Amino acid sequence: MDFKGQTVLVTGANRGLGRVFAQEFVKQGAKVYAGVRNPASVVDEGVVPVRLDVSDQVSLEAAAKELGDVSIVVNNAGVLVAGADVDSIKAEFEVNFFGLVRVTDAFAPILKANGGGTLVNVLSILSFVGKADWRGYAASKAAGWSLTNSTRQALREQGTHVIGVHAGFIDTDMVSDVTAPKIAPEDVVSQVLQAIRNGDDEVLADDRTRSVKAALAS
Repeated sequence: MDFKGQTVLVTGANRGLGRVFAQEFVKQGAKVYAGVRNPASVVDEGVVPVRLDVSDQVSLEAAAKELGDVSIVVNNAGVLVAGADVDSIKAEFEVNFFGLVRVTDAFAPILKANGGGTLVNVLSILSFVGKADWRGYAASKAAGWSLTNSTRQALREQGTHVIGVHAGFIDTDMVSDVTAPKIAPEDVVSQVLQAIRNGDDEVLADDRTRSVKAALAS
């Protein structure tokens, strides 16, 4: 696929992986909207900031009315909340799971009107395995994986390509205090763009994620 002429919405595009997504799509010639809570936080040339809060239905509906030309949606916005109590877990689900639902429901009709398009959901290696210290985050990503698979079935008839992206630790601010091997966000983005071109349904971005997914059957 030639990304020139495509219009891309990236949620959470002001930092981390989302910012790299936005930068790379601009380099590829696409028109890029950065969906963020604070538009002033978007500073990259060629990226159009749009006020969008994935936890706020009114915000999503307003953005959808404004962005009728979108052909690729990257559901990147996510949170990792310190603590594992009920309130922390609710906060993670509000963004990591219900945010996916809201963005998908708001933009699926737009993707359909624009020929089907592509929906990318950024998930995690923790879609497949739990982590005691991050039980809410892991559960929200596992739910997001299930939702992604259901969404793929639901949107197949309208021609929308749905991709689930799974990776271990990505070298961003979210896990800056984690001392473990990390994959560069540029590497993840490169693999996702190739998956869009190839028509792949899933990106397993690093060796550990591939090993964990392969071991699920055992």
